[in-house]
Amino acid sequence: MGKPVNPPSGGEIENINLKDALEERYLAYALSTIMHRALPDARDGLKPVHRRILHAMRLLRLDPKSAPKKCARIVGDVMGQFHPHGDQSIYDALVRMAQDFAQRYPLADGQGNFGNIDGDNAAAMRYTEARMTEVARLLLEGIDEDAVDFRETYDQTNEEPVVLPAAFPNLLANGSQGIAVGMATSIPPHNAAELCDAALHLISKPNATSEQLMQFVPGPDLPTGGIIVDTPTAMAETYRTGRGSFRVRARWAKEDLGRGNWQIVVTEIPYSVPKSRLIEKIAELLQEKKLPLLADVRDESAEDIRVVLEPRAKTVDPIILMESLFKLTELESRIPMNVNVLAGGKVPKVLGLVECLREWLDHRREVLIRRSGFRLAAIDRRLEILGGLLIVYLDLDRVIKIIREEDEPKAELMRVFKLTEVQANAILDTRLRSLRKLEEMELKREQKNLQDEKAKIEELLGSEKVQWKTISAEIKEVRKTFGPDTPLGKRRTSFAEAPDTSDIDFAEAMIEREPITVIVSEKGWIRAMKGHQADLSGVQFKGDDALKTAFFAETTSKIVVVADNGRFFTLDASKLPGGRGFGDPIRLMVDLEEGADFISAFPYRAGSKLLVVATDGRGFVVPTDEITANTRKGKQILNLDAPAKMVVCAEAEGDHVAIIGENRKLLIFPMKQVPEMTRGKGVRLQRYKDGGVSDAKVFKLKEGLTWKDTSGRTWTVAKEDLRDWMGDRTEAGRLPPKGFPKSNRFGE
Repeated sequence: MGKPVNPPSGGEIENINLKDALEERYLAYALSTIMHRALPDARDGLKPVHRRILHAMRLLRLDPKSAPKKCARIVGDVMGQFHPHGDQSIYDALVRMAQDFAQRYPLADGQGNFGNIDGDNAAAMRYTEARMTEVARLLLEGIDEDAVDFRETYDQTNEEPVVLPAAFPNLLANGSQGIAVGMATSIPPHNAAELCDAALHLISKPNATSEQLMQFVPGPDLPTGGIIVDTPTAMAETYRTGRGSFRVRARWAKEDLGRGNWQIVVTEIPYSVPKSRLIEKIAELLQEKKLPLLADVRDESAEDIRVVLEPRAKTVDPIILMESLFKLTELESRIPMNVNVLAGGKVPKVLGLVECLREWLDHRREVLIRRSGFRLAAIDRRLEILGGLLIVYLDLDRVIKIIREEDEPKAELMRVFKLTEVQANAILDTRLRSLRKLEEMELKREQKNLQDEKAKIEELLGSEKVQWKTISAEIKEVRKTFGPDTPLGKRRTSFAEAPDTSDIDFAEAMIEREPITVIVSEKGWIRAMKGHQADLSGVQFKGDDALKTAFFAETTSKIVVVADNGRFFTLDASKLPGGRGFGDPIRLMVDLEEGADFISAFPYRAGSKLLVVATDGRGFVVPTDEITANTRKGKQILNLDAPAKMVVCAEAEGDHVAIIGENRKLLIFPMKQVPEMTRGKGVRLQRYKDGGVSDAKVFKLKEGLTWKDTSGRTWTVAKEDLRDWMGDRTEAGRLPPKGFPKSNRFGE
């Protein structure tokens, strides 16, 4: 380690606290990013880079009707004169201004490859050309007439506009995206004609609310179309506060292919989603088998979008197929709205719909007043000159004589004809060839016209009412240019309610429905064999394990597993291990506490009922709709007092309950004496001196009581022979009929 280096001596060294220096510099950087880069101005909806591009295009005279120029030329001018940043970032901004799928109303008219909706880049700037569109011309209209302030450019050699006159509601019409420091903005595009209607309403009713303006602006109008499926109340809140988001879905239609076959064709995709990425994502999900209802996806797009989705089978419901795709892919996306803009060009603020339009209208009024003042000054100058010309017109010969003979003709003219300096200069600057045009009638007509115009402008400047009337007329013109009947102005995004899918079980719909046989072993291992296998004699088990239960189900089924601690667990049949091996222990799939064991497993059937009984003789009936659990922890249904355990979980179909204890006493009583509960300890079903419950079942009395003995034979005792065992709940019962198994179980 060398010695620390001392700072060089000489000159004043100022010690600054690092924290203060960082705070000050970071704040300066943050403010610069917010003000001069990332947030749009509320008045013209432009960020500095776009404003500078448009200004440079105007200086290059790239009007909508003139020939376009190379983009490299435009970018060079912008970078050299106004925007001292990288040429690529300027060109990217210019490209986006020309993309009709990124901008609702493009500001640049591009020639050449300007990229596409697949997300491909534009050609290099040396190959592409651009000029302004009609919208850009409207934004700049009147900039020569002192409509807006100018400021010095970064190198003080030139001037640039602080804001554009903006005769077009660009902020909301084209929207904006930007990330500053500590704040971001995201404004989706809207329909210009609708914004004009809302602005006209706001002029006539200045106290209108955002909610009222929504009768004109129902929601965004995205360049790529699509369908907005948000509720009007949610959108009203978004427009009121300026914050929220919109759910946008792709537009699709079912296309018949004949003979019952069909496919889905997507013709519009959500805004700002690159099509190629969307299709890649769908293909990826297809490979991962996460879209079992879909067979294939193809991109058949040319100029228009055409994405074809093939269903797995013609029986698939197209709505469920599309809903599953909307859930998992960007065919449905959320377009954020956060109208964080520079209000008045100075203060970052989140504005609602009313405030946005108010900013634009107030700016239009200021532009109108400034342009009128500019025109008034021009008229006054011209009237002064006309006055002088009319005076000298009466004696032209004398004027010529003074100019020819005097050393100081200007002073002499001013003295003789009592002229101002401006008038004298105008006369001296008049060309000889113009003298033949100096007809008194012409001059008087021009003077009269100008005086009339001056009176009109003075009336306008003196009356706010006239100003708003003029602005309304201008807005109506814009509305006519971009009306709903024009190709550019026609609404592209429509509104719809999302179909109600609350009753669709997507997990089930997403799994291919196939028959399976679920096998559970004595030691709690589970597996699912394909198909309904009636003969299980060939099924192998591990070591001394054996078959506990097997039942038929479908891959879409839910499997309920019951433990002796009164907990019910739910497994998805589609996730069970296959039938090739020994399966997996159920303990790995659920959280079962130590010392507890599984007593039964069966497929879930909605709307049925189960009888649950503990060893202490307590029990109740529970509806199956109450037993499913979504978590590994399962659901506690039967509450137990130690050392009792749950022993019976039987289907409760029938009118009587048969229950037998370890003391080999059988009792039969009516089912209606057992209460129905969703959880709890239940009620006492049979009374014992010692021991507990062995088994219980529910049966229909008129069909008699059946059981299976150890050799597999079925015994049935008819209704009339059961009279001795019939009683009420909580009785002790008596020894069972002849032939009842020694295991004290009904064996079914």
